[in-house]
Amino acid sequence: MPNPKRKHTRSRRDSRRAQNWKLDTVASSACPNCKNLRPPHVVCPSCGWYNGKLVLAPKTKKGKATEGEGGTEKKP
Repeated sequence: MPNPKRKHTRSRRDSRRAQNWKLDTVASSACPNCKNLRPPHVVCPSCGWYNGKLVLAPKTKKGKATEGEGGTEKKP
């Protein structure tokens, strides 16, 4: 098995390894329902639609609890 004849410098070694950080940009397409950008072939994270059907209920922000939601406070 062949062996290297000379030691490669740190500069040569590190410049070769430095090329691994480059990443391709992820493709994105517009959602036909809400027009937000999303990855292709993935459920839309903003509206939850995929292929013309509602697959996931969209996430909502939790705010202050209303009276009908069974809080832990006791009323006199």
